[in-house]
Amino acid sequence: MNTITIIGSINLDTTLRVKDMPKPGETIHAIEHFTAGGGKGANQAVAAKRSDANTFFIGAVGNDGAGSMMTDLMSQEEIDMTGVTPLDNESTGQAFIMVDNHGENSIMIYSGANNTFTPEHVEKSSDLIKNSDFVIAQFESAIDSTIEAFKIARANGVKTILNPAPALENVPEELLKVTDMIIPNETETEILTGIEVTDEASLKESADHLHGLGIEAVIITIGSKGAFFDVNGKNGIVPAFKVKAVDTTAAGDTFIGAMSSILKPDFSNLEEAILYGNKASSLTVQRFGAQPSIPFKKELV
Repeated sequence: MNTITIIGSINLDTTLRVKDMPKPGETIHAIEHFTAGGGKGANQAVAAKRSDANTFFIGAVGNDGAGSMMTDLMSQEEIDMTGVTPLDNESTGQAFIMVDNHGENSIMIYSGANNTFTPEHVEKSSDLIKNSDFVIAQFESAIDSTIEAFKIARANGVKTILNPAPALENVPEELLKVTDMIIPNETETEILTGIEVTDEASLKESADHLHGLGIEAVIITIGSKGAFFDVNGKNGIVPAFKVKAVDTTAAGDTFIGAMSSILKPDFSNLEEAILYGNKASSLTVQRFGAQPSIPFKKELV
């Protein structure tokens, strides 16, 4: 059983289901409204925990009702929240999501406390990092705190996984130097490398570019086609499961959390782990919401 520490975002999600996305200036009626736990970091933590990983979290919430709700929700999942700091004078992160009848979504994020926790907060939780198999981060929280976490991990032989989402034009070289595995989608890959992903040859070219930055393992998620991997001279595509999607929210987060729960630190079982992650995300997209849609291990074996 892997021990995983996630550093990243915790959001309270408000979702509106709509028939079709509104056009600029258009007012429409929603079909359904609900709130649930979200945030890329929190989603990945829930996915890892539901696949039986020992899961710890480093991040921040506001000293508000949303923060208490999110801390309680994640604690109910038995995710260790001792590394989460409640911050005065800050609001808990929130996301506002529209999902249409085709399963496509549009998401607006207010970062709040996610962008205000500091490297000092991370340092206080350094023992969590040192005792992990993997540390996972995204770009929905303060990047200097992520760099600090990855530096601690690298210094202690702990593997780091970077999900560079939402995409950044300029990712600090300091962060890439301490990243062992990177998991972008096609759009994020093009932003990172300047290479348009159109086929397997361009996937390989992109992976080689990322290896040139010092990153050992590359996974590029390619939507309904699955995921391309390149590590230790071996590469290929692990196909996705064919399902009817109703809501793609948290699909990528589910993939990363579930995959990391069974991944070996030497990446020797990467294809098996990707297949497991693909299966988990295929269930997520058949359900509504972020964390409510994430499957448990018993559904995947």
